[in-house]
Amino acid sequence: QVQLVESGGGLVQAGASLRLSCKASGFSLYHFDIGWFRQAPGKDRERISCISARGGSTDYADSVRGRFTISRDEAKMTVYLQMNSLKPDDTAVYYCATDFELGCRAHSVYDFDYWGRGTQVTVSS
Repeated sequence: QVQLVESGGGLVQAGASLRLSCKASGFSLYHFDIGWFRQAPGKDRERISCISARGGSTDYADSVRGRFTISRDEAKMTVYLQMNSLKPDDTAVYYCATDFELGCRAHSVYDFDYWGRGTQVTVSS
């Protein structure tokens, strides 16, 4: 059974850092792309970063580029999202997801088939 479990969220002040983890099980992480998404109250879910299988390429939304870094550790079956210089606008529930066909080439968040339950990140000003 495919499972993705996020962790590492919390309440921090503006300017702080957090590292989110996405633990995968039930499939071979080595072969698949993983994306990070977030959804703030009253807003659509947005894709913020994606990393290809084996980490050959990454992409970032303009809103996080230069502050967030995505990485993966195949041995630990985990994908990370290092978030630095956090802002109140980063407050959201953060999700990881995968899609076995399109992966990072997917254009819509709805193309991603497997999702974790999310972890809350709250940034106070």
